[in-house]
Amino acid sequence: MATWKKIVLGAGILLGSLVIAFVTVVGPWPTYSGGFEGKGYFKKALAAIDENAGESTLTDAPGRLQAGWARASITPKLGTPMAGYSDREGAPSEGVHDELLVKALALGDGEDVVVLVGADMLLVPDNVANLVRAKVAEQTPLTPNDLYFGASHSHCSVGALAPGFMAKVSFGEYDPDIPPFLADAFTKAIVEAYESMKPAKLAHGSVDAGDFIRNRTRDAAVDKELNYLVVEQDGGERCVLTSFSAHPTALGGDYRMMTGSYPGFLQRAVERQTGYEVVYLGGALGSMGYKAPDAPSDIERSEAMGEGLAKLLVAGLEDLEFASNLDVASIGIPLEVPPLQLRPQSAKWRLSPIIAGFLGLDRDAWMQAARVGNVAFVGVPADFSGEISVRWKQWAEAKGYDLWTTSFSGDYVGYISPDEYYGQVVDEKGRSEYEIALMSWCGPHQEAFFTALMERMIAAMDADSA
Repeated sequence: MATWKKIVLGAGILLGSLVIAFVTVVGPWPTYSGGFEGKGYFKKALAAIDENAGESTLTDAPGRLQAGWARASITPKLGTPMAGYSDREGAPSEGVHDELLVKALALGDGEDVVVLVGADMLLVPDNVANLVRAKVAEQTPLTPNDLYFGASHSHCSVGALAPGFMAKVSFGEYDPDIPPFLADAFTKAIVEAYESMKPAKLAHGSVDAGDFIRNRTRDAAVDKELNYLVVEQDGGERCVLTSFSAHPTALGGDYRMMTGSYPGFLQRAVERQTGYEVVYLGGALGSMGYKAPDAPSDIERSEAMGEGLAKLLVAGLEDLEFASNLDVASIGIPLEVPPLQLRPQSAKWRLSPIIAGFLGLDRDAWMQAARVGNVAFVGVPADFSGEISVRWKQWAEAKGYDLWTTSFSGDYVGYISPDEYYGQVVDEKGRSEYEIALMSWCGPHQEAFFTALMERMIAAMDADSA
C-alpha cells in the first residue's frame, strides 16, 4: 500500500475513533421517553416507603404532643465563597449583612419524633446531610427517618459545600472544612431541639401571599400560600414554622455579602414583632419568581419583601385553633431517580450519561415525608415546581390533609417541572429553557414519578390505612 494511502487510512481511523469517543462520552445521544412504572428503581422506592413507614407507630389515639426547638449559627469565615450564582465565579464573600442560621423544630407524640430543619442556605447537599444523620444518631435515638431537611434557597449564603465540577460552578471552590462545620451546627440545633421537648399544642393554616410571587416561566399557576404552623409549649413559649415558594433572587451575583435574603428578613421581622422563634422551609420554588416591593436597592427590596410577608403572617396568627393530641409519623428514603437526560438545546438529543458522572451528577437522592396530625410535609430533592405543588395540595385537601411541599431535602437532582412542558427545551427566540432543558436532569415523566411517590408516602403515613 502506498504511503499516502496509509496516511489517509490512519487519519480516517483516528478521526473515526475520536468521533466515537466523543459521542460515547459527550453525545449527542437520542432522547428516551420510556416510563418508570415497572422499573427496578421505582419498585425499590415503593418498597422503601412501605418499610420505613413501619418505623412509625400509627394510631387514631395519639399521646400528648411534645415540642422543642433550637438554633445554631452557620455563618462561615470571611472570604468563604457564596452559593447560588455561577457568574460570581467563586469570588470570596466580602462580609456578613445578617447572621446565617440553622433552626430545628422537634415534634413527637410519645412514640415517634420528627425534627423539621430549616437552614439559611441555597440547599442542603447530601455530604452535609449524611454527616448530620451520623452525628445525630451518635447522640440521640433519632434515625435518618426522623430528620426532615429544608433550606431557604438564599443565593447569598455559605458556599464551598462540595467537590466536583457542577458543585464548583454553583458553590465555588470546595473547602473541606465547610461540611463538618455545617454538620456540627445542624447537629447542635437538632439535638438541643430534641432534648428540649415539652408538652405542647399545635395550630396551623395559611395566608394568601399572591402579591409577593409570580410564575417566572409562563402564564400558569403559582403556589401562593404562605403556610404557618404554630407550636406552643406549656408555659406559653411559641415557635412558628413557615414556608413560601418564591425564589429569593432579588439579590444578583454581584452582591457579595452573606445574607438569608427575604426569608431571613421574614423570620427576623416575625421574631421581633412576636417574640416567637421562627423556622423557615423553602417551598416549591420551581418556576416561582419573587415580587418584591420597590426600594432604593436590591437588599432593601429583599428586606421589604420579608417585612411584607411577615405582616401577612403575623395577621394570620391572631385567630388560632390548637390541638394537643396529634399522631406523628415520618418517612425518609434513599432514592434512585430515573436515568439522567441532559438536553441543553434539543428535545431530540441528550448528552451522554457518561459525562453526567464527570459533571458530578448521579442518580442517588433522598426523599422525605412527615405527618403531624393532618399536616403533611413532603420534601423533594430538587427545585420543585410550584405548578405541581398546587395540584398536590388540591389532591391532599380532598383527602383531609394540609400539605406542605418543600424543596432541597438533603440532596439535589435539578428542577422537577410539569410533564406537559418537557418537550419545550427552547423558547421562541431559540434560547435554551433554563428549567426545562439545562436543569431538567431526571428525564421524562418526572412529575408523574414524584407524584406516585408522594401519594404512596401519604398513604403509608395514614393511621386509617395502617
